[in-house]
Amino acid sequence: MSTSDLHRRVSEELLPRVRHPAQYIGGEVNQRVRSGDWGRAEVRVALAFPDTYAIGMSHLGTQILYALANELPGVCAERVYCPQPDAETVLRDRRIPLFTWDTRQPVRSADVLGVSLQYELTFTNVLNLLDLAGVPLRAAERGDDDPLVLVGGPQADNSEPLAEFLDLVVIGDGEHALAELCTAIRALKRDGVRRREMIPLLARRFPWLYAPNLYAAEYHADGTFAGLRPLAEGLPNTIVRCETPDFEDVAFPTRPLVPWTETVHDRYAIEIMRGCPNLCRFCHAGCTKRPLRLRSVERIVHLAEEGYWGTGYDEIGLLSLSTSDYPQLRELAARLTERFAPRHVNISFPSLRVDRLLRDLPALGSSVRKAGLTMAVEAAGDDMRAALRKKVVDGDLLAGVRAAYAAGWRHVKLYFMAGLPGEQPEDIDGIWHLAQQVSRARCDLGQSPAAVTAAVAWLVPKPHTPLQWMPQPRPEYFQGVRRRLLELKRTHRAAIHFSLSRTERAQLEAVLARGDRRLGAVVYEAWRRGARLDGWDDCFRPELWDAAFEATGLDPAFYAHRARALTERFPWDHITNRLSRAYLERSYLDVYERLGRPLPV
Repeated sequence: MSTSDLHRRVSEELLPRVRHPAQYIGGEVNQRVRSGDWGRAEVRVALAFPDTYAIGMSHLGTQILYALANELPGVCAERVYCPQPDAETVLRDRRIPLFTWDTRQPVRSADVLGVSLQYELTFTNVLNLLDLAGVPLRAAERGDDDPLVLVGGPQADNSEPLAEFLDLVVIGDGEHALAELCTAIRALKRDGVRRREMIPLLARRFPWLYAPNLYAAEYHADGTFAGLRPLAEGLPNTIVRCETPDFEDVAFPTRPLVPWTETVHDRYAIEIMRGCPNLCRFCHAGCTKRPLRLRSVERIVHLAEEGYWGTGYDEIGLLSLSTSDYPQLRELAARLTERFAPRHVNISFPSLRVDRLLRDLPALGSSVRKAGLTMAVEAAGDDMRAALRKKVVDGDLLAGVRAAYAAGWRHVKLYFMAGLPGEQPEDIDGIWHLAQQVSRARCDLGQSPAAVTAAVAWLVPKPHTPLQWMPQPRPEYFQGVRRRLLELKRTHRAAIHFSLSRTERAQLEAVLARGDRRLGAVVYEAWRRGARLDGWDDCFRPELWDAAFEATGLDPAFYAHRARALTERFPWDHITNRLSRAYLERSYLDVYERLGRPLPV
């Protein structure tokens, strides 16, 4: 199908038949690519975000890579998102291949299909993107006319459940890696190297690049993972994380794409810090995004000014894993307030750390929207938080919210987790009691109790963290927690609202987070049966995954609910980190020692 024919068919056959056609039309403000750029490019990259437009357009990483790639000599990068179910039906029924958003090129015509893996429950979306594009799902079935399928992002740290579907995996930061890869592919194409032949050449050249199908996975008789064996000479035994060396000045989009439709985050976002100094023991990003790197106040203010004029947004978001820990936060807030408050531009911060809230509240008071304050508390008790290295104590929390109420905040959202190491019933009741205290703290100012939302997530132990050895509690446990919290709400009058995630989803996340490549058969079977957009409540169908596990003979409990021996090897052990395995092991043991509770067996 020619590009002009594909463009016409999208306009005439797809757009009139979907509920939200604006998310498929491309041509947004600040789009980098124009008609003809794709055909002239030496390296064509389809940057795919394996979720819907509303999510993908809010993802800062994709915006960064899109802008960076289109500045590289000879490179053209266009965007791809997952179609909504109604659009997928039209594409399949009318045999319209998946296209790029910018100028509607067939995705299969790309040299590289680069996918950002942010979340375990996008795995079936990756297969759906490949299938809609007409790209063979399994790497072994692709030819030189198919794009190199490459993934990066947080879930690349254990991409083994998708191993058979991937050609290359980037470990670590994407900016430097994408530039190096595009330059190398451009040179290889000029030398006449075929696409499939590029895979081992690239895997040998770049220490942060992993080619999963050039390794064989081996297992012990009890089913535990034994190791990876390279299938060719010159392949590394370990993959080293790519680190952006010049975070202060690395390319950053000051004219990002502005969506046509409402998205999850409608704002101009600036990453002010990469990494986190806190090393919370459950946090994958905090344990892997190292070392800590900062942007200067001057650079951030410059980016904010350029981004404001480049987008017209009335909100600027200052993003990082822990924005409260940015050393010059007061100065930054004051500088931005001075510049943007007269223009009625809000400055938004992710959840503020409680022990920093009182210190920084005066500087933040005039610049931050007061509708709601979010704080990640994680656990209800000081002892559990201390064991997890979460620097929050009840006294600071309550003093902080009182100061916030006095400064004009009206609603508080507290983030908790259930299923933490050694958790007891009093830890669950403590969620309710702490939420009540936070609500009633507003009464100390002579006002009515504050509305408090307690969002409770179910713990998913992650690779590369101290909790990678612990078992996730079974779904029945989480269902009991849900019942207990809702019972407390029914029997007590309080302005507390609980936001509780689905327990089946947490188990599936835990399976895929610490899974090995044998789970590829489960992912494929779930996708074949119709699993799509599993991160969305109205699309998630756990019975499809249950059937997939039954059909493949794999037990989800083996991956989610089994305590690992300290000597057990993991499917992600070939990926190196600045935090050693010995450090993670000591931290795991320390959690239980601090709580005075036995290790799970």
